[in-house]
Amino acid sequence: MLKIPFHKMTLLSCMLLILGMGLSSINAQESQTKVTKAEIRKTDEGFRIFLNDELFYVKGVGAGQSTDSAELARHGANALRTWSADNGKQILDLAHEHGLKVLMGIWLVPERHGANYSDEQQVRTQYERVKKIVLELKDHPALFCWGLGNELNLNGSNLEVWNAVNDISKMIHELDPNHLTTTSLAGFESELLEKITERAPDLDFISTQLYGPMDFFNEIISKSVYKGPVLVTEWGATGYWEVPKTDWGAPIENHSSKKADLYLSRYQNGILKKPEQVMGSFAFLWGQKQERTPTWFGMFLADGTETEAIDVMHYAWKGTWPENRTPRLEAFSLDGKTPMDNIRLKVGQEYMAQVKVTDPDNDTLIYKWVIMEESKSNKSGGDREEIPKEIKGLFKADSGDTATFSAPELPGAYRLFIYVYDGNNHAAHANIPFFVE
Repeated sequence: MLKIPFHKMTLLSCMLLILGMGLSSINAQESQTKVTKAEIRKTDEGFRIFLNDELFYVKGVGAGQSTDSAELARHGANALRTWSADNGKQILDLAHEHGLKVLMGIWLVPERHGANYSDEQQVRTQYERVKKIVLELKDHPALFCWGLGNELNLNGSNLEVWNAVNDISKMIHELDPNHLTTTSLAGFESELLEKITERAPDLDFISTQLYGPMDFFNEIISKSVYKGPVLVTEWGATGYWEVPKTDWGAPIENHSSKKADLYLSRYQNGILKKPEQVMGSFAFLWGQKQERTPTWFGMFLADGTETEAIDVMHYAWKGTWPENRTPRLEAFSLDGKTPMDNIRLKVGQEYMAQVKVTDPDNDTLIYKWVIMEESKSNKSGGDREEIPKEIKGLFKADSGDTATFSAPELPGAYRLFIYVYDGNNHAAHANIPFFVE
């Protein structure tokens, strides 16, 4: 037997140890960048998503193009959803860095934006655009599903759109056998679902988007002819098309605490109460946008402040409340009236508004009062809207929870907004529509 001197044995051992460590490091890097294999299985509990053979119940948000993935993960989410693949690589990288998975939206032009799905050239051009996106992003480890279009059924009637969706899904599965495909519908109508399952059988599952009807989602899905797997890709605050309106047509928005209560009840009694088909959900919206008002759907304010809806989702995802809670709004009035009173004011006259807010942590509260013109938008489906003009210089006294102001000089429809901050990046908010004559 060849004998190796001890000092050489030690050197050789060190070299082997270093080599082994290097290989381990390479293997670790490979495991971190491994493509995520997504599939749907029928379990004893119903349909479930599995990622690399591990159960994955979706606890996500609709996040758009700019998302603080670290903050989202801190609150307990495990996924996010986009509406397009713009900045897709950056979104996937950030999500992966914080352990989140992504349902990557691919924007398909809807009929309401002028698409003609009977035009072969239009359909082919879109198909080729999607193909480039898939080839670019398909191997990213944060990706688990492709979302083909958003609410293509909204204000659309050409059923050939679903043939185009099916062709795209087939192309994706050929190029990328590791990830799922779905399309997100406005509502969950049985007649439409029958047509989609007939025309687009290549989709792995159907996704639905509901707001007010989430209060009876259990009943909706139980009566549906579609018995396959489902994701709820949008749900949250009651929509502006679903609420009462003033005499002049202004929708009456729930205040932030009412919205938070609805997020919790809709998650507990809607999402979680139909486990056989529902594989999870994406709450709307992890961000802020103008849609009738600047506060209607966003879980954040425009300045990045968190609202009470985030407290609720933190609790829903993690089972515990955040360390510091958001102020809770209890009452809000203008001239002693509430939004349901169809408040009419006189040009130039003074009026008083009051708000009652409590803070669970007894933080010092800061009040901000704003008056804006009423939105004139008649858009739908989340299409971009102009932010209404703010009317400045109207407040005579602004002393915390009470404010005195003069009605605007021009007759018309307006809204009074109140924002109440706790100094810890949380705020309550509410608004009251009023008409000046």
